[in-house]
Amino acid sequence: MSIRGKSINLFLMDGKANGRIKCTLANWTGIAYKIPRTELDKCKGRADLSQSGVHFLFGTSDDSEDSVVYIGQAGVRKTGEGILCRLLEHKRNQGKDYWTEAVVFTTSNNSFGSTEISYLEHRFCTMAVDANRYIVKNANEPSSGNITEEKESELEEFIDYAKIVMGTLGHRIFDPLTDRPELTADGALLLHLQRKSRKSGLVIEANCMQTSEGFVVLRGSLIETIDSDAIPPGIKERRQKALIDKDGILQEDVLFRSPSYAAAFVIGGHVNGLTEWKTEDGTTLKEMEKREEN
Repeated sequence: MSIRGKSINLFLMDGKANGRIKCTLANWTGIAYKIPRTELDKCKGRADLSQSGVHFLFGTSDDSEDSVVYIGQAGVRKTGEGILCRLLEHKRNQGKDYWTEAVVFTTSNNSFGSTEISYLEHRFCTMAVDANRYIVKNANEPSSGNITEEKESELEEFIDYAKIVMGTLGHRIFDPLTDRPELTADGALLLHLQRKSRKSGLVIEANCMQTSEGFVVLRGSLIETIDSDAIPPGIKERRQKALIDKDGILQEDVLFRSPSYAAAFVIGGHVNGLTEWKTEDGTTLKEMEKREEN
């Protein structure tokens, strides 16, 4: 099946890129809003934000500086208030002081009932946990409720569009770092690093995938657990935070913006990633780049 382009409309409600954004997509009944925490009061009086919907609260952990998200739902109350009212309650909640912006999904035709938002909250939460990009702050896994197969099909189509919109708004919360288990993501390049470590005497072997975001060191790679004296501080911290077992086997995919940082993470010290990472036939990244220039 050929990939078709999508037409997305982004309306800068305040005339600036870091303000409120309304997002719609051609042939989709959904509406998405990206709202900074500081701009919530400006949204009062908007009819579509008094409807039912699902919301995401995005922020950063003060302890680890990891990206965090809380996923919730809001129905229409007897007072006629809906999702905006719920966001304002979250803003007043001292236990949720970590978030800086919200992303909201509702509809142009006010078609969401309690069944729909419960199912969407459950699916969005499950997808975010599976992708493992953000720390999901939900204390309990939301229930999917009971829906018909016809309604499930309809909502899954809504989710497909919502994933596109969420990525457009800057949060790749639903996208795994790699297209596992096949490891055949479009445009991705598989790379390998092998080197005998002077520090431990082990033969360090790691696999990496170059994607549109950078370089992903793949779980299952053997990582040198001993740091060099001159290891970059940022790499040292990433190594300390990564899930690496007692045998040095990486238990998660880890993204880096440059090949040298990815290689330094594996080796535990300074290294030139352009010459260390190689394709299956032994071609280095540096050699590949020279070929592309020619």
